[in-house]
Amino acid sequence: MKEVEVEREGKKEKERWLKIEKFYYDNNIVKAFLYATIFWAFTGFLVGIILSLMLFYPNLPEIFFGHNLKYENGIMGFGRLRMIHTTTVIFAFIGNLIFTGSYYSLQRLLKSRMYSDLLSWIHFWGWQIFILLSWITFFLGINTSKEYAEHEWPLDIMICIIWIIYGINMIVTILKRRIKHIYVSIWFFIGTWVSVSILHIFNNLELPISFFSLKSYSIYAGVQDALVQWWYGHNAVAFILTTPILGLMYYFVPKASGKPIFSYKLSILHFWSLIFIYIWAGPHHLIYTALPAWAQMLGTIFSIMLIAPSWGGMLNGFLTLTWNKINKNHILKYFVLSLTFYGIATFEGPMLATKKLNAIAHFTDWIIAHVHIGTLGWNGFLAFGVIYWLVEKLWNTKIYSKLYANIHFFIGTLGILVYVIPMYLSAIRQSKMWKQFNEDGSLTNKNFVKSVISIIPYYKIRFIGGLLYMLGMIFMIYNIYKTIKKGYFIKNEACKSITDSKKEFEVETFHNWLEKKPITFFLLSLIVVSIGGIVEILPNMIIKSNTPTLTSVRPYTPLELEGRDLYIREGCNGCHSQMVRPFRDEVVRYREYSKAGEFVYDHPFLWGSKRTGPDLAREGGKNPSSWHFQHMYDPRSTSPGSIMPRYPWLIYRKLDKSKTLLKMKVMKKLGVPYLEKDIENAYNYLDRQAGLIEKEIYKESPEIKQQINFQKKVYGKKFFPLKEREIIAIISYLQRLGKDIQGID
Repeated sequence: MKEVEVEREGKKEKERWLKIEKFYYDNNIVKAFLYATIFWAFTGFLVGIILSLMLFYPNLPEIFFGHNLKYENGIMGFGRLRMIHTTTVIFAFIGNLIFTGSYYSLQRLLKSRMYSDLLSWIHFWGWQIFILLSWITFFLGINTSKEYAEHEWPLDIMICIIWIIYGINMIVTILKRRIKHIYVSIWFFIGTWVSVSILHIFNNLELPISFFSLKSYSIYAGVQDALVQWWYGHNAVAFILTTPILGLMYYFVPKASGKPIFSYKLSILHFWSLIFIYIWAGPHHLIYTALPAWAQMLGTIFSIMLIAPSWGGMLNGFLTLTWNKINKNHILKYFVLSLTFYGIATFEGPMLATKKLNAIAHFTDWIIAHVHIGTLGWNGFLAFGVIYWLVEKLWNTKIYSKLYANIHFFIGTLGILVYVIPMYLSAIRQSKMWKQFNEDGSLTNKNFVKSVISIIPYYKIRFIGGLLYMLGMIFMIYNIYKTIKKGYFIKNEACKSITDSKKEFEVETFHNWLEKKPITFFLLSLIVVSIGGIVEILPNMIIKSNTPTLTSVRPYTPLELEGRDLYIREGCNGCHSQMVRPFRDEVVRYREYSKAGEFVYDHPFLWGSKRTGPDLAREGGKNPSSWHFQHMYDPRSTSPGSIMPRYPWLIYRKLDKSKTLLKMKVMKKLGVPYLEKDIENAYNYLDRQAGLIEKEIYKESPEIKQQINFQKKVYGKKFFPLKEREIIAIISYLQRLGKDIQGID
């Protein structure tokens, strides 16, 4: 826009001229992220189906490996596949969806091409490489055990660098925009970037045992680690699976409906209240645990408060929809169902944060149903709607088949219902069986496996639901393929920007002013998001009375430390909790409820969030060592009806002791009171304890000794004794659990 002085009737006046600029949107990067979104969605759902099959057919890995399962080193282990599934769905599917939608919408909302094509492509390829490396490391058992953040330290750094690159590209694009005000979708992208940056950095503060090793330990321990992890874990759902998806909703729902968002004021309330309240809600994952009561209470209060902004956003979306077009518009159907599932999930979440319902639902399949309503329903269906919309726009054509899109919609809807309803039913059954007592005060179902066997039919139905959801997606992939084939891709989309002097708002409000100041907007978002984390986490870090020490609690021995790392490697905490809550049924079944001081040397904490198997917090001394040996080799030999997969590689692999001293030294730096003599004599202590466990197993089960002696003859020089194998280390760890609090030597 230019200003020139002209003379009219002897007076000089300023006259404004329109400025017309022609530029091009970058659709190439959008296409790349779109393809990645579809690929990783299919891959993530496929791994999920494999996992759901293993829940009632645990021998599935043997179909692939047969007798060689003992030599495959656990790459088909359930715990490892679970990490791959969650990472693929969260970071690969939803992550790529966020980038697809944000790169498309940012350019159009700001009337500017992305700041740097180079940064866009570094972002794209960096993110895909990170996902591939996640698969490789998880298959190899390299992980930190933290849910949704299992990546080891080099990958954490890589995520941070890529996220910063994305942020720079977005921020500079906003700064060089041709539109004065930034639209509501961009608010949510800004809030996401700020929040995820904080969450990722502080949750993944860890100390590597060596610069040349992928192994690290969290700098936090026990209760502190649990609080930070679920501050991150809950808000990974909030700021990866919710806020950026809301940003997409605020852009694509009005576009598909052909009218502006229903309420600008409601958008303001929705955004600021959501990012302020969400960050406080993490502790509701730790109700009835060893976390201080005041932190649990805050988590519950703010979780319940979340209903207001969440439903405000849902209503804003619903009231924007053009309802009379839904029957004819295949895209609007997906958005309607997506918003419906958003409403269900954001009502159910706060209800699960109440003590009454949490006592029933936590550790059961209810949580699985809740999570999948959010991912398959809210995220999945909005993603499908966005994908259909973008394919038509990018390839300048109409969808190949509305019939296939509608079939996808109905099969996908049926799939979700067939998936989650059995999980709700199984959760009720689980909770009832766990808590049921006889008239004489004894547990009706003392054996945990009974509750597992009773819900297997529900797992089979759930598997069918997953297959239906996948079938719907196959219809979508074929439909998109045919649509692309008949269309013409617009690589660089031409656009004209017309700038004039007309004000966008007649009356300037604070928020109107704020929308013109992106840096101020970023800083204010940072402050709003940080308040909850500071109030909840800092007191637990600096006030020692929040984590009282117990004199009976000792550091892990070198062998137990190695065994704990094997437990983490296999992802055992994904199925087994280590947290006895102060309920009558849990104390009777598992003994004394858990205390905060028990976990002061646990880097990281391993409380878990699901009981597919029984709690292990008091496992030490409960079963003989030979029982654990047999249980790992074939769980059904010791627990008929168990759905736990076999872990024979633990019995055939030699324990790697090369990093034991490094691990102990790092633990000492983190505050574990190892003495210098403990570290100097670590290998002697390790060998002595391993030898004692080996003798114990041979005494309890002579047939195991016979098997090992037979192996000695077969393997010759390649043979190594039982005491040097991984199984001994993991048995030492399991036999240690809970003994300190019981006062058992």
